[in-house]
Amino acid sequence: MREIDITRGIIENHVEELMQSLKSDVVIVGAGPSGLVAGGFLAEMGINVTILEKKLAPGGGIWGGGMGYKYVIIQDEAKSVLDDYEIPSKPFENNLHAVDALALASGLIFGAAKRGAKIFNLVVVEDLLVREGRVNGVVINNTFAMMNHFPVDPITMEAKAVVDATGHDHDIVRTFSNKNDVSLNTPNGKPLGERSMFAEPAEDAVVTNTTEVYPGLYVCGMSTAAVYGGYRMGPIFGGMLLSGRKLADMLVEVCGNR
Repeated sequence: MREIDITRGIIENHVEELMQSLKSDVVIVGAGPSGLVAGGFLAEMGINVTILEKKLAPGGGIWGGGMGYKYVIIQDEAKSVLDDYEIPSKPFENNLHAVDALALASGLIFGAAKRGAKIFNLVVVEDLLVREGRVNGVVINNTFAMMNHFPVDPITMEAKAVVDATGHDHDIVRTFSNKNDVSLNTPNGKPLGERSMFAEPAEDAVVTNTTEVYPGLYVCGMSTAAVYGGYRMGPIFGGMLLSGRKLADMLVEVCGNR
């Protein structure tokens, strides 16, 4: 065993996977619950899907549970997603289930990867590729370069569809709206901003508003609340899982038609 062989194994395998992602069917920005569920289901259906996460650890806001208590809650309607990913839960009350947040985060990450989704961490999407009134890719850079404001030029990935799954910050839609004279598929053509906590309507809205916000650009998970003026819901994650599943069903048709 030589150190150079270890190094070559890392570089060659990473570059091989990166090359396969330069032209993806779908690029999902944000490896939180909705993005991981969507990516896993899409990959399972034969779609070339790439998930980009700017942080070191994928999993989004799951890891911390509720204020550091390591459980989150889901509803009956979303339990089928847990079952698909083989993530255990236990009944609580009123059609709710308690899920170990660490098992949920790690299970979704492993499940998406096992199904064939290519997940890259420490990658920031700083801009989008836009051609003839349609989003058709992402502009990416290294997280550490962006954090330190280094003058490092980005590279690009093409995609038939790009998904903002960046959560409360809605980084992709916000940047796109700020930088371009465009009208989004919202009541005023701009992101409406997230409202305060009101769990029940928030859970419904996050699924309802999982949609195409501009040609080629989609939103899911908490990004929908920020873009469409929805409420936040705290540590209940059923809507996130169902949003990801809905998005996967939508994008299978999109990728099949283009």
